This record gives sequence, C-alpha cells and structure tokens, in this order.
Amino acid sequence: MMKKNLLTVLTTMFCLITGAARADVDAKAAEKFIKDTTATGIEQIINANISQAEKDKRFYNLLNDALDLDFIGQFVLGRNWRTATAQQRKDFISVYRDLNIATWSKRFNEFKGRTFIFKGTTPSSSKGQVFVNSEVPMEQGAPAKVLWRVREKNGDYKVVDIVIEGVSLAQSARSEYTAFIKNNPGGLDALIADLQAKLKAQSAPTAK
Repeated sequence: MMKKNLLTVLTTMFCLITGAARADVDAKAAEKFIKDTTATGIEQIINANISQAEKDKRFYNLLNDALDLDFIGQFVLGRNWRTATAQQRKDFISVYRDLNIATWSKRFNEFKGRTFIFKGTTPSSSKGQVFVNSEVPMEQGAPAKVLWRVREKNGDYKVVDIVIEGVSLAQSARSEYTAFIKNNPGGLDALIADLQAKLKAQSAPTAK
C-alpha cells in the first residue's frame, strides 16, 4: 500500500512539473512563429533567384530579427560574460551576431528546394522556453532534423538556439569559446580578434 501511495504521489508531482513547463510558454504560438519564419523567410530566401550577396543581406535582416543573439551571446560566453568589460561585451556581441548570421545563411542553403515539416513541440526545463521540432526531407537518406529552441518574453518570441542533426549552435559555440579563452593568453580579446578575422575571411569574395 505504501509503495502504491508513493507511486501516486510521484506521478502527480511529475504531471504538475511537466504541466507547469508546458503552461509556461504558449507552445502553439511558438510553433507558429517558427513556421512563419521558415515559410516567409528562410524558404523564400534560399529559393529566390538572387545573388548570394543579396541572400546574405536578406538573411541578416531575417535572422537579426528572429534570433535573440544578445541572449545567445551571453550564454555562449558563460562565466566569461560576467568578467567582461562593457566594451568587450559590445565587441563580442557585434562580431558574434554578424559571424553567425553569415554562417547560418550559407548553412540553410543546403535546404534549397526543400520545405520544413513540423513535428509539434517539446517542453523545455528552462523557464519561458519551448522546443519546436521540424525536419527537412533530403534527396538521399533520412530527413534532416532541425530543432528550434524558442524563448518567449512579454509575448515576443525569439530563437535562442538551432540544433541541426544534433549539433547545437549555442552549446558548440560555448564549448569552443570557453576552451579558446582558457588556452589563449589574450583571453576574451584574443577570441574577439579571432572571430573578427573569421568574419572577414568569410565575407571576402571567392577567387575565380
């Protein structure tokens, strides 16, 4: 009897916890936000008959609005954000924003001619956040799984992470940057300079 009562209590607690996680953010609204972003933004841009430079420009406007890169930037720096100066924070967010938009605008080109198929949402343990599940059919092999972590604040929805085939934009950057700062005498300043160099190289015209 005691075991049965304990099981009942634990089950009730689990339902309350998961229920609270689901109620914390409007999952349907978050999914609609991602659907609109992909349909009227990503899919239209990658399928448009325009130059890569114009695509980059349109992606910049789209992702700059859809992604909360200030929030993501603070996360990826972790404890280094707390010790950074105001100027270091400004410089890091600036180059991190531009580099990520440039990187992901090209990454999404892999989905040219494809349509995102949505597979519902999954609760997040983080307050005010939910996962929107999607996949993109590919010519060969299984569909590419794309997971969007969406954060809601005051009725406004923003993407705070994109996970493609298990690779997290935020988590991978956090691990990479933490290791770079730890192993480089220049610390955060050296990281900012390295990212600026990568952005410059990525923005340079390709030799013909």
